[in-house]
Amino acid sequence: MKLLLDEMYAGLKEYFETLGYEVLTAQETGLRSAKDKDIVEYAGKNGLILVTQDQKPAELAELTGVKYVLISNALIAKIADEKIKEKYKQ
Repeated sequence: MKLLLDEMYAGLKEYFETLGYEVLTAQETGLRSAKDKDIVEYAGKNGLILVTQDQKPAELAELTGVKYVLISNALIAKIADEKIKEKYKQ
């Protein structure tokens, strides 16, 4: 699978590559500070799954049928909660 990491996730590129993904970042594709619509269009035209934390590009992707994963703060909190409870059972 091929991923397009939105700007805030560029630092995760090596991690995803280690997990076997082909990865591009918004910065590498010339989309630094680009409009959300442009990032979504790029992902769609190039068969990439957009990974973002921003609601707007996720919604635009949903509307246009572009594959995406929204990593929201709520999702991060749920994952952290699970790990805390798993590690420090009471």
